[in-house]
Amino acid sequence: MTVFLYASKPTNFSDSLFNSLFPNTFKILPSMQRSYRSRCTRKDMARDGLDFSEAKRPAAFRLCKVSGYMTELLEIRADDPKLHVLFIPGNPGIVAFYKDFVESLYEFLGGHASVTAIGHVSHTKKNWERGRLFSLEEQILHKVDFINQELENLEVPILLVGHSIGSYMAIDVFRRSSEKVTYCIGLYPFLAVNPQSRWQSIVGKIVESQVLSVALSCIAASLGSLPSSAYRLILTNSVGSSWSAAAVEAACSHLVQYQVVRNILFLTMTEFRKLAETPDWKFMREKREKIAFLFGVDDHWGPLQMHKEISKQVPGISLSIERAHPHTFSCTEDGSSCVAKHVARLIQNQVLHSGQ
Repeated sequence: MTVFLYASKPTNFSDSLFNSLFPNTFKILPSMQRSYRSRCTRKDMARDGLDFSEAKRPAAFRLCKVSGYMTELLEIRADDPKLHVLFIPGNPGIVAFYKDFVESLYEFLGGHASVTAIGHVSHTKKNWERGRLFSLEEQILHKVDFINQELENLEVPILLVGHSIGSYMAIDVFRRSSEKVTYCIGLYPFLAVNPQSRWQSIVGKIVESQVLSVALSCIAASLGSLPSSAYRLILTNSVGSSWSAAAVEAACSHLVQYQVVRNILFLTMTEFRKLAETPDWKFMREKREKIAFLFGVDDHWGPLQMHKEISKQVPGISLSIERAHPHTFSCTEDGSSCVAKHVARLIQNQVLHSGQ
């Protein structure tokens, strides 16, 4: 079933190189004839049949070694979970950017699901891996290893949710772990290089240059030498002017680390090389009933032409368009809440209510 989401005018974010690198009203089609306001409130969720009573909990930060690599996790564990949601972030792969989203998703699922957000290797506050660079393939294997290591003995379904390049990772993890994963949701998915995007062309040239990548990483590290209040002021008066406190804190703690920015750029380079290939349409067709995508408008990472291409290549797959929030939805509390609401509804309808 194809579902289209319509809402108010998109939030106006600066389309800067920073945003390029770092990455509701629901109008259901005639078969359902239901509509929802764009403001994602607890009362709205109750009317939609989503039970969230006594479900609000803060996400806990945890360090975990996965195949020998120190990994940052954000998680909320349910007392009696019916499923486990594993969230894979986009690039920069810093889980702290998704704190509001993780907490909202847990709440909107009524405390019936444990939620874990897993960060990318070496996109960490401390330089645990001593400057080693990790490719897209290595980051995907890292998520597969986490499932095998940490979620192997779960007796409840595992669902994957990914954002941006995390959507591509989630699909690939699903392909490699089909016997363990029940459902996969991609948010603002980056699935193929967009030749029409001027920004992607610029970014592609930058990340292919080791000199420029090192220079940008050094500039980021030099900002880290400023007093934290000064860097915070620069951030909140530029790209982060409308960001949540959690997003600002994530940027201040991670994006001034040389090895983080160097890994962000290296991962971007390997993304561009891999995503120049054709997506795995065959696998998506085989799993069309277990995959859903949410697209945004004016999003060069997940453009609407990709929405059309998926609809053409995988007819019947669940596709949605969200018009209220940009690609960086998790940087605002409202964006996190509204997207979490959509994900919770998909999970309720496709997994919990269907008894999968």
